[in-house]
Amino acid sequence: DKWTMLILRDIGLSDKHFYKDFMESGEGIATNVLSDRLKMLESYGIIQSKPFEPLKTKKYYTLTERGIELIPIIVELWSWGARYDPKSAVATEEIDRRGAKKEKILAHYIDSARKSQ
Repeated sequence: DKWTMLILRDIGLSDKHFYKDFMESGEGIATNVLSDRLKMLESYGIIQSKPFEPLKTKKYYTLTERGIELIPIIVELWSWGARYDPKSAVATEEIDRRGAKKEKILAHYIDSARKSQ
């Protein structure tokens, strides 16, 4: 569903790792839906959570290796959306801003996701 993809986009491409970050993404996800999707993704082994060291009651979410394997798919969907939805033009701008080929962009996001684990 769209909420699952948005959560994966936020963790994998937008460097968001906290519940509050996902709530502030702008799409208007309901708290119960967000909580449900985070639990589901964790049960499938796509994301993992761990206590945030400075504040143990706060969870820090990251992609697992299984989730990292989805980054190329997410980037393709993001890029496709930018071609057909003017509101999604940020994908094209991001690619242009980096001045890199898709392989370099994928490597950047994958490296970033691995470092955040």
